[in-house]
Amino acid sequence: MTRVKICGITSEADLEAAVAAGADAVGFIVGVSVGTEREIDPGRAAELVGATPPFVTSVLVTMPGSPEAGAELADRVGPDVVQVHGDATPEDVASLSAATRGGVIRAVSPEDAGAYESVADALLVDSLDGTGAGGTGETHDWERTRDLVEALSVPVVLAGGLTPGNVERAVETVDPFGVDVASGVEAEPGRKDAAAVASFVERAGGAP
Repeated sequence: MTRVKICGITSEADLEAAVAAGADAVGFIVGVSVGTEREIDPGRAAELVGATPPFVTSVLVTMPGSPEAGAELADRVGPDVVQVHGDATPEDVASLSAATRGGVIRAVSPEDAGAYESVADALLVDSLDGTGAGGTGETHDWERTRDLVEALSVPVVLAGGLTPGNVERAVETVDPFGVDVASGVEAEPGRKDAAAVASFVERAGGAP
């Protein structure tokens, strides 16, 4: 079964919609260096993490300036997992992993994935912009990502331009451990469409 993460949660209503739809994980964006309506402050993120049910994985999505800053932010927010974007090196990811209680996911482009295989608990293969941020709403070469799924020893999560309309085909093509969506299930930037969230989870194969 393909796991599903709904990212860019900003409110209790959106959290409840993701949980009700059967999402396996929810993402909270904090401390990024790009402008996005999905970013919330650490205190708000901590509140939403605290409201996340026990069997749903809470994910802090961030672009830390250093492993120490990432670990400090994770300590404040209290997520199950930290998802790192930006220019973090493999050494940075390894240091962050050693300093946090949960797992670490590294967001990568397909060409960079191999460098992080041994230091991250999972890799999120996304259509990244020049800063290493995701959320571009653009797809990438799914066949290439399928090759990574077969070649790498860590779980691969597919992201980038996914919607209820294409996620079923994406899963069939890539066979990823999980899929990640933010803008593809929004009514407007920063606010989720509950019907789209439910459709996405169902079509991804993440819930009956």
